[in-house]
Amino acid sequence: MISTLLSRLQHGPDGDPTPRLAYGADYNPEQWPREVWAEDVRLMREAGVNIVSVGIFSWARIQPAPDEWDFAWLDEIMDLLHAGGIGVDLATATASPPPWLTTAHPEILPVTASGETLWPGARQHWRPTSPVFREHALRLVRAMAERYADHPALVAWHVSNELGCHNVYDYSDDAARAFRVWLRARYSTLDALNHAWGTAFWSQRYSDWEQILPPRLAASHPNPTQQLDFKRYSSDALKEYLRAERDVLRELTPDVPVTTNFMVMGGTKGMNYADWAAEIDFVSNDHYVVPGPQDRDELSFSANLVSGISAGRPWFLMEHSTSAVNWQPINVAKRPGELARDSLVHVAHGADAVCFFQWRQSAAGAEKYHSAMVPHAGPDSELFRAVTALGSTLRTLAPVAGTEREPARVGIVFDWESWWASEQDSHPTSRLDYRQEALDWYSALLALGVRADVVTAQAELDRYDLLIAPVLHMVPTALAKDLTRYVEQGGHLVTTYFSGVVDENDHVWLGGYPGALRELLGIRVEEFGPLLDGDAVELDLDGAPTGSLWTDRITVTDLDVDVLGRYRSGAHTGLPAVTRRTVGRGSAAYVSTRLGADGLAGLLPRLLTPAGVTSELPDAARGDVELTVRRGSGARYLFLVNRTDAPVPLAGLDGELLIGRKDADGALVLPPRDVAVLRQPDRGRRGSNRCRNGG
Repeated sequence: MISTLLSRLQHGPDGDPTPRLAYGADYNPEQWPREVWAEDVRLMREAGVNIVSVGIFSWARIQPAPDEWDFAWLDEIMDLLHAGGIGVDLATATASPPPWLTTAHPEILPVTASGETLWPGARQHWRPTSPVFREHALRLVRAMAERYADHPALVAWHVSNELGCHNVYDYSDDAARAFRVWLRARYSTLDALNHAWGTAFWSQRYSDWEQILPPRLAASHPNPTQQLDFKRYSSDALKEYLRAERDVLRELTPDVPVTTNFMVMGGTKGMNYADWAAEIDFVSNDHYVVPGPQDRDELSFSANLVSGISAGRPWFLMEHSTSAVNWQPINVAKRPGELARDSLVHVAHGADAVCFFQWRQSAAGAEKYHSAMVPHAGPDSELFRAVTALGSTLRTLAPVAGTEREPARVGIVFDWESWWASEQDSHPTSRLDYRQEALDWYSALLALGVRADVVTAQAELDRYDLLIAPVLHMVPTALAKDLTRYVEQGGHLVTTYFSGVVDENDHVWLGGYPGALRELLGIRVEEFGPLLDGDAVELDLDGAPTGSLWTDRITVTDLDVDVLGRYRSGAHTGLPAVTRRTVGRGSAAYVSTRLGADGLAGLLPRLLTPAGVTSELPDAARGDVELTVRRGSGARYLFLVNRTDAPVPLAGLDGELLIGRKDADGALVLPPRDVAVLRQPDRGRRGSNRCRNGG
């Protein structure tokens, strides 16, 4: 199904059967006078743009009053774009309600945990469960779908925009009612809810459903399972809203694919995108780089995770920036080469579209200092020339369109519920950063030149020879059995501190830590040992790494456990810090402290060796070059990304060079911040050498 829908986008509105990568941006013509529109289309064609998102924040323009509609300007834009050979990913325009709606119905406005109303004046000021908002929004969706169902420019629907970016957590009375409905569906009875929430503690037992509220501002720490369920509910409430718009669109335009833009990046964690992916026809994502020591590693990690959410199938990069953004404390412009490199990293990890916010840089409004494809300086600018050059590159890479990610031999498990639960209040430390720990393992693998996939706990985990599950805090019985079976059948599992500690209700697995994984790992921990800020412990591993944040006092309980490293300082001097238990042809390892990316790079070879995993890169390129592989139509496409500010020679890699440079001797060289793509014949599945299904 998804390949057919993606084909519609790849081939464009003109029916050209040649596969291509999509290229474009959010386009906001309502911000500009009509005389600019024709110039926009001309420049789009010059830059190689073949798709734009239109109408995202246009509700007030389309419907200026409850019973007044103005489609004339949008009709004109749709016709103009189609005449220029540019497809439209048409937004439903519901992202932000117009002033007339919030004035007439202030009850649609979100409410914070402390009872404050979020007023109009910015964007996304609506409650996900407001029946009044939904009535008006779906009326708009229906009007849009009826009007443009047969327009030849329409290639996809774009539901709302960045759902939950500003309104994922609403504590209003509407939310309270919807939360109770959600809880009834989950638990059926109050007895089951009281057990799950542990309400015997602090006299919280409920005797009527109407007594239950969202975790609003309280005198102390709110019930932890109540908090966790509210996170689950809030993600589900937005998902249900997404379904409501999608169902109207599918009713009226069943052949037009539907998407919405996720935000897999940084600290955006309120929406369980792994759970949402099945609700749309293709996955889309927005990503913005936050400058820092691991900024490009984080970009790759996020793109990789989007591919995992999409089960390795092609996805769409709906937004990123050509240069500086406007919402960081200091907004730094991108250096030469970074616009293309950042874009192509997403393509390497499965993106079949490269789109930006936005086409033309705004002259007014909150995002006027956010970069765009056409900057304030106009098309006679280095930025627009870089934009045009990228369009040319993407045309060259057209054979990649529609190909899937080739599985690596290493998988990093990323689990939303463990993320939510591990970072709640009243824990051993408030300094734990789930996403950062996962990113550190990813950075360490990049430093070794080892390809890895970032996958969800619902993925086909047994395809990986080595499975890394950092801070897998929440482990239900079924997942514990799956991981045990994975190891027994020859897989190699690595997990870390604060893993396996609780079940799906956030109840501690009794008998000692790491709880549900204790027997598999062959160790027992009686008490956690979080470290104070600035404290560190030394380990006797190669490179003498230091651990921070956390330590565990480990007792080995199984004869098949090897101690790979011990503490050389701190309260646990001489005791195990890193262990590995052999289980049949597999193993289960445990890392009891935070080593950071550099420390993990020193440890990882000892964990990779039992799984038989090595780098696919030439020795001289390891650490400097990121390798990602896409595969399809009898070919493999090797994306080679220079992670450094220096040229890197690449000897020993064969294949047809689609993009890249060679030196005078014909050897492949990656200039600073550059990307090369090689095409090789696909001679069969790369990846695991491990027998499957216990064979």
